[in-house]
Amino acid sequence: MADELSKVFAALADPTRRDMVARLAVSDATVSQLAEPYDVSIQAVSKHLKVLEDAGLVTRTREAQKRPVHLEAEVFDLMTKWIERYRQRAEECYQRLDILLAEMNDGPEAERPEGENGTTLKEGKAS
Repeated sequence: MADELSKVFAALADPTRRDMVARLAVSDATVSQLAEPYDVSIQAVSKHLKVLEDAGLVTRTREAQKRPVHLEAEVFDLMTKWIERYRQRAEECYQRLDILLAEMNDGPEAERPEGENGTTLKEGKAS
């Protein structure tokens, strides 16, 4: 069985489901309301919602005759933590690369020892 994070990313791999999540971020909606912009059946939309439910991204509640679909924002915390961890690691690598490139460009000439007369070895030989 796939871990929770894998289920979330797999559910969001489909553009229709990502669009549904984006619409649910604005407000709750019924299955019929979610189906409106798509040229698919209510059953197809229900299958998409089942995948989102299994991933913990949405829940369905019962209000009288309606069953609104609600976005569960807590799942995004899990994704955000995972993404942020690797973003920080990548940022640290880029910072180390920046330092290395700066040393390669400036380092050898900037770090040459001074000669006896105060000139650097780059400027001329010390007397």
